[in-house]
Amino acid sequence: VPDVITVRVQTDSDSFQEVVVKIERRTYNKPFLGGFRNMSTGVEFHNAGSQTKPKRRPDKGIQLFCKETQTVVEKNKQQQTRSTTSTQMTKIGLYVSNMTDKLITPGKYFTAEEYHKRRLEAVIVLQKYFRRWHAINLAQNLMEQKRLRLAREAQEELQKKREKEEKLRREYEKKLNPKTKEDFELLYHDLELWMQEETARINRTLSGAERKAALCALLEEETELIACIGMHKLNANVENQQKAILQLLEFYKLFLKCAQPRRWKAFDGKITEMDTQNTLRGKELLEIYRSISTKDIPKDERTSVLLTLKCTVKEHECKLTQEIVSLIDREIDLMSREVKECNLEGLRKRICTLFLQYIKIPECNPEVAGFLKVPQNPLKLYKNVYFCHSCENYLPSTEFPIPANSRTIGRCRSCYQLDNEARKREAYFKYRLILENLRKSEVDYQDDTKIVFLVQLPDMQYLIENIWNSQSALSACSDLYELVMIRWDKQHEWSPWNTILLTKEEADAHLKLCNLQKAYEAPFIYKIKQKHIWAQNYFAQFPAMSSFLHRSNNQANAN
Repeated sequence: VPDVITVRVQTDSDSFQEVVVKIERRTYNKPFLGGFRNMSTGVEFHNAGSQTKPKRRPDKGIQLFCKETQTVVEKNKQQQTRSTTSTQMTKIGLYVSNMTDKLITPGKYFTAEEYHKRRLEAVIVLQKYFRRWHAINLAQNLMEQKRLRLAREAQEELQKKREKEEKLRREYEKKLNPKTKEDFELLYHDLELWMQEETARINRTLSGAERKAALCALLEEETELIACIGMHKLNANVENQQKAILQLLEFYKLFLKCAQPRRWKAFDGKITEMDTQNTLRGKELLEIYRSISTKDIPKDERTSVLLTLKCTVKEHECKLTQEIVSLIDREIDLMSREVKECNLEGLRKRICTLFLQYIKIPECNPEVAGFLKVPQNPLKLYKNVYFCHSCENYLPSTEFPIPANSRTIGRCRSCYQLDNEARKREAYFKYRLILENLRKSEVDYQDDTKIVFLVQLPDMQYLIENIWNSQSALSACSDLYELVMIRWDKQHEWSPWNTILLTKEEADAHLKLCNLQKAYEAPFIYKIKQKHIWAQNYFAQFPAMSSFLHRSNNQANAN
């Protein structure tokens, strides 16, 4: 439909006029006003609507819609309106029955003050019962907490007692059946303590020829005890040799790892396995080892296994493979001569042992290279090998204990141990435990601490015995198994001048403190500072410690 149309309108019976009409497009949907449908033709007719826009209401100048009107705060208040009533009474000519009437007698009148007083008394009664209930619950909770605390303390005390008894039992077992170097170290230390006590007793009670005779008898008894300890040491060496033989079985477990395929977990949780060239080689060697280790097999099968082994080891020409081949030829020759199986057991064990040595070689079994602790290139070992002037052996650097005050490489650990057994007979086992616990705790701080790894066992022994008197700074506990060494100020790294010796419970409580000045009294802090100064004066003589000492002094001055 065009926007403008011309409409012809009849104005008279015989006259017409053309009128121009402008079409206005609607901007809204017209409402449905109803209609009807012709039943015969099915045509629908809708009621017509005006095409003109509805007229707007004139603006009266009054705002009809506002926020204040829509968000008004309503308030309801009850009111009592007047209600005019009347009462019919008995009079002349009218009788009103009083059978249903009630006689109301006024009670005692009380004022508002009395009313509020009675309310207050009722509130006080409620408060009494509530406070009683609350006090009973609080007392029961405190009693329950006390019971749990006492039970926990009793359990902890029992656990400590059991641990102490277990430590004493283990220590007694170590002295009764010594097996390791630490066990023999404790034995020699107890022997030295016994010798000192007996010597002091003899010097205190005897004199002259009797004293000399008692000292000679004591020396003979000491000699017998040393010989007895030596016998125990020989037996322990035999057991250690048997354990070394059993390590071959551990290597067999390592061999099984070399033959396992590579595994990884996919995103969907499934395990994927893949055989590489090295793992296939490991499986082949494993099958050969199992075959040659099997007993009670027919001679033809045994001969076939030996020939397969011979072809396998011939792939790498070396002295070891030549020896294996010669042993295989010897066994085949002996089997052809109808030698008994029992006479071939030693030869077969030799072949198995040499084949295990063959498997250890990375050139023959590449997969084993990732499991060996010894580097494949022996040139790497030459950089850290030193000469011990006491036993005249070349040993790796790990075999030389280097104290913090040492300037050169001294004797090896074996020579130190031998000299200790012959002269001082000191036991470093307890100090070793304290040092290991200290190093573990310092690693947990993750602040790149270094001083604790420079301190050795003799330095720790001097620090505990001479400076801290082998007892806790708080409770004076002298059981070294219960003592630990921690930082005095946990904000700075551990050092001999930033440490304190406490029991395990005291150490846990000390590390929870935030302000040492408020937690401890001034005399105690002064006492600890004096020990730190003593440690500074002692360790300042060591070249490795002097640089750390100067750095800590600079930090203290800056603070």
